[in-house]
Amino acid sequence: MTTDTATDPADERLRRWRLVLGPDTAAGATGGIAALGSADGAMDRALDALYGGDDTLGSGPRAAGLGASAPCVARWLGDIRTYFPASVVQVMQRDAVDRLGLASLLLEPEMLEAAEPDVHLAGTLLSLHQAMPETTRTTARAVVRRVVADLEKRLAARTRATLTGALDRSARTGRPRHRDIDWDRTIRANLKNYLPEYRTVVPERLIGYGRASQAVKKEVILCIDQSGSMAASVVYASVFGAVLASLRALETRLVVFDTSVADLTGQLSDPVDVLFGTRLGGGTDINRALAYCQSRITRPAETVVVLISDLYEGGIRDGMLERVAAMKAAGVQFVVLLALSDEGAPAYDREHAAALAALGAPAFACTPDLFPEVMAAALEKRPLPVPDGAARPPGAPAP
Repeated sequence: MTTDTATDPADERLRRWRLVLGPDTAAGATGGIAALGSADGAMDRALDALYGGDDTLGSGPRAAGLGASAPCVARWLGDIRTYFPASVVQVMQRDAVDRLGLASLLLEPEMLEAAEPDVHLAGTLLSLHQAMPETTRTTARAVVRRVVADLEKRLAARTRATLTGALDRSARTGRPRHRDIDWDRTIRANLKNYLPEYRTVVPERLIGYGRASQAVKKEVILCIDQSGSMAASVVYASVFGAVLASLRALETRLVVFDTSVADLTGQLSDPVDVLFGTRLGGGTDINRALAYCQSRITRPAETVVVLISDLYEGGIRDGMLERVAAMKAAGVQFVVLLALSDEGAPAYDREHAAALAALGAPAFACTPDLFPEVMAAALEKRPLPVPDGAARPPGAPAP
């Protein structure tokens, strides 16, 4: 953050209070010290454009001053990127969209070029992309691609490593053919059977893998609610879907839904194509989406279904629960993520979450950093790392 130099601690405290309170109230609260230097003045104007004034958000002089034209907003975005760190810029951008009705201005290329790319901006662009003119779509796609590239850089390597290990462990067999014995793991597992007089280990338990030609691939179905409240989850899930699809030991399917269902599996090689194939907003029919997923399951015992939804069902509630129960009874590992994001505790239908937990499908919010561990546990058919406060199956132990 760029600031003017304050030589006295008391003056520094007054300066900070002046920036917090704004020009209209600061003079009295700070004992009349309201003058700011050039850099602080620019910061103050940027803050006041978003948070100042007495009018209702989204209307009146304040909205007109900031929202009259895209070039004005682009200049404002340039100012806040100059005077505030990226984490603060992202918060201010989200506040600008929410408080001042700037969604329509995201349709202008110059505004997008000035924006600080993050998951929330990507979600907003995806919700508006069908209304964008062609010139803006190119810019919007470039912004989303920058967000996706950053997420892949942060998440892909760890996800591949975690899931590859889980797949190796799940494929391990205790009765391998001689040529399929994993001697390194076998020796380490039988060190207690070392015979000093013979200087050898008796392999009481063999560990190995089945022949590649006989290996059964695991199937993963990501079923993603694309209602407007799930925007950040859709972005993260699309990136993870592409990472899962890159693992040869997995067959990955990606399904998105609102009141209709779309199978985007064919686009998994490029998460950006997946994202621009979604339609954020609209209603929700979880039962219909699960019916489609259920129809695509060929090996239930080797399948993991991940439903990412806030569970506000607009379809047939009993049908949704019956489908989950049927998949669980057939051997499917069923996971319910109320959100896949870093946004904190999500809003969700608690009654439906409890009903799913009663069926043995815990429902919980999951951060992107936790997702690889959740998938690894599901693939290995071991208890999920469910956070505190989540809806748990009856009798499930606390983490």
